[in-house]
Amino acid sequence: MGEKRAYKARKPGGGRKKQKPEYDAGKNLKEQMESAVALYDSEMSLQAIGEELRLNQIKVRKLLITAGVYESEVAKKVQDTFEEYRETQDYKTSILSTANILKLSKASVTSYLPYRKGVYFPSTAEKVKISVGAERQRRYRAMKRWRGDPTEENFWGVVVSYAGVGFKTYSGLPFSYEIKKGRNGEYTKELWIDRREKSKSLAWSSIVLALKNIKGEVVDRRPKALGDIRGVTYIYGMFYRFGLIDVPDEVKEKMGQPKNRKK
Repeated sequence: MGEKRAYKARKPGGGRKKQKPEYDAGKNLKEQMESAVALYDSEMSLQAIGEELRLNQIKVRKLLITAGVYESEVAKKVQDTFEEYRETQDYKTSILSTANILKLSKASVTSYLPYRKGVYFPSTAEKVKISVGAERQRRYRAMKRWRGDPTEENFWGVVVSYAGVGFKTYSGLPFSYEIKKGRNGEYTKELWIDRREKSKSLAWSSIVLALKNIKGEVVDRRPKALGDIRGVTYIYGMFYRFGLIDVPDEVKEKMGQPKNRKK
């Protein structure tokens, strides 16, 4: 018999080399997701997006769900039901339970869930965690929701969705606003206007009052046309960008929509 070879410990990271070391599934998924969101943001249908990206519609929808920009009653029902079961069951069992209770196939359930290896950004995710396209979709959905049901609660959703976006006043001065959260994690009903030099607060009650004073589409006078309200200069700029009012032609150039400001 030959001499027994001494055991040699394997170096960390050793073993079989990857056949395609440049392949990164996570990166590829992220790129596909961003491409799908960009096309969806331009109001293309799922079928058209699929043709553009050479993907089937189910995969396109799943990418958009993962990005947090796709909504439907079925998707919400599946996701809510799945999350309830997920609190006490493992992933696979939760899928089966969801399929059983909703009378759907396992494949149908998984098609309405985000990719497990992807990062799912729900509608409540912080803006810094979602793409620019997802932000635009969030604002679009908030405005559509309010126009369909013009309640104060839904308009508050519009205001929240535009936090951090750039606006301009009647005189063309740029500004943005942020909404802080209280100790309970809920947004406070107060906007903090950023004018670079210093921040000013704007009460939600002032915005609601101005909203009630809108009587037509064109505000042919200065911001005071919305009422003698504290902070009306900023409200005027917000309402113009929201598309709630129109302004005189000579003012439009000064109030042209600025680029989003990122902090």
